[in-house]
Amino acid sequence: MEKAKSVKEFVERIDATKKVNPKDLSSDQDLTIAIMNLISIEEHLVFSGAKTGKTSFYDLIEEVRELRKTLMQRVIPEYEGEVWCISKHLLASSMRLMEVGTKQQSLGHKKEAYKLFNQAYDLYCLFWGLNMNMLNIADVKWVEDKMEDVKKISAKLEQNESPALKETAEPEKTGALAKMKAFVRKAVDCCIE
Repeated sequence: MEKAKSVKEFVERIDATKKVNPKDLSSDQDLTIAIMNLISIEEHLVFSGAKTGKTSFYDLIEEVRELRKTLMQRVIPEYEGEVWCISKHLLASSMRLMEVGTKQQSLGHKKEAYKLFNQAYDLYCLFWGLNMNMLNIADVKWVEDKMEDVKKISAKLEQNESPALKETAEPEKTGALAKMKAFVRKAVDCCIE
């Protein structure tokens, strides 16, 4: 078998071997989509409780959270450090970007929608890369919070923006593992804004 050229390609190959029907998502992908929706339900219960003042919404959170945790354990049976929490936030962020992309698309902002869809997929692939031990977290460096450094990093990231703004929704071609590591660095950098 030929070596995968990117994390996305590797994840797609693994998923293809799991599929019973090539037109269906693999079981693990189905679970991650369910987990994304359960995270979203938890968020909506918090906001509904706050908006209405009804604590009954808050009371449902624990039950939904326990179901989400049980399902996550099926996808992430073993982990170290903050991988569990990072994974949850990667899935939640991926889903939110999909939702914002869908709204942008319905407003006729196709380029922005495609960019958001590609970013959502990048986060989703990062989730799998992290949980399949394809990323070396030791290579991720923390950036000291200095405004001039933040501006320099932001300018570099803007110049290196991926060509995902094409008028088509075709997946962008990425480099190998270095591309994913650069993406992790970008995700860490955004935390200092």
